[in-house]
Amino acid sequence: MDYKKVSVIIVAYTSRNYIEDCLNSIHGTYPNLEIIIKQQLPSDGLVELVKSKYPEVVIFEGENNGLAKGNNECVKRSTGEYLLFMGTDARVEKDTIRGLVDWMEINPDVGGVTAKLILGDGVTLDMDAHRAFPTPWISFCRLFGLSKIFKDSRKFNGYFLPGKDMNSPHDIELCISHFMMVPRKVYEMVNGFDEDYFLYGEDVQFCYDIKQAGYRLMYLPQFKATHLKGVGVGIRSTTRKISNKPLRHRLKMQKLSTEAMIIFMKKNYTDKYPWYVLYPMYGAAKLLGVFRVLVESLK
Repeated sequence: MDYKKVSVIIVAYTSRNYIEDCLNSIHGTYPNLEIIIKQQLPSDGLVELVKSKYPEVVIFEGENNGLAKGNNECVKRSTGEYLLFMGTDARVEKDTIRGLVDWMEINPDVGGVTAKLILGDGVTLDMDAHRAFPTPWISFCRLFGLSKIFKDSRKFNGYFLPGKDMNSPHDIELCISHFMMVPRKVYEMVNGFDEDYFLYGEDVQFCYDIKQAGYRLMYLPQFKATHLKGVGVGIRSTTRKISNKPLRHRLKMQKLSTEAMIIFMKKNYTDKYPWYVLYPMYGAAKLLGVFRVLVESLK
C-alpha cells in the first residue's frame, strides 16, 4: 500500500457547487497527500464531477448517517499519518497544510491544530475555530444572551476565549471539525468521532476526548484558510442566501443543534455537576430548540 503523509478527509452533502474551489485550493499544496471524500446520499452529481475532473481523489457514496460517522468511514479508507478534516466550503492557502504538518512534527504533545479561519467576506474570523468547552456556566451565558451583551468579558463570554492574542499561536479547548488536523495515532487513541452525534457536537466531543487523553489543541494563526460556513446546513447567516436549503432540512438542522448540547452534557458532565445544575440546562436547551425551530419556520 502507498502510504501518505496527509489524508484530507471530506464529507460532502449537496456540495457540488463548492467542491471544485475546495479541491483546487488543495491541489499542489503538499506533495505526499491523498483526498478521501464521502458523498452522503442523495447525490447531486458531485461523484461524477470529481471522477471526471479529479481522478486521483478517492470518492465513495453512502447513506447520510451523519458527519461523525462519515468522517470515520473516510478515515478507514485513508493511509495518512496526519488527518486533515475539511468541509467542502473550506479553502486552504498555499502554505497552510505544509505549515500545519511541520508544526505538529516538532510538537508531539499536541493532539490537534487548526488555522486562522476567515469567513467568506475575507475579513471576519470564524470564531468556531477558537472555543472553550460548553460548561454549564458558559452554556447558561450563551443561552440567556449574556455572552452577546458582554462580548469582551472572560466571565460572561468565555466560550470564544476572549483576551487571547489572535495573531500568535496559543492553546484552545476546541475547534470546528470543518478544518482540523490531528495525528492518526491520536485519532485512533480516542476511537475517532463519537457517532452518537449526527451533526453538531461531534467536534466538541472529539476535542474533549483529545484533551482528556492528555494532548493539547492549538490555534495557529500564521496559517490561514477560508470557511464559507454552513453551505450544507442552510441555517447560517453567512451562507443562507446561497445555500437555499428546503424548510424541512433547515428545521432538522435547528433541532440537531440543540440536541447536541444535551448529548454532550449527559456524556461528560453527569459525574461532574449536580442534578440541580444540569437539569435546568437540559430544559433550557430543549426550549432553545423549540424557539429555533419556530423562528426558522417563519423565515
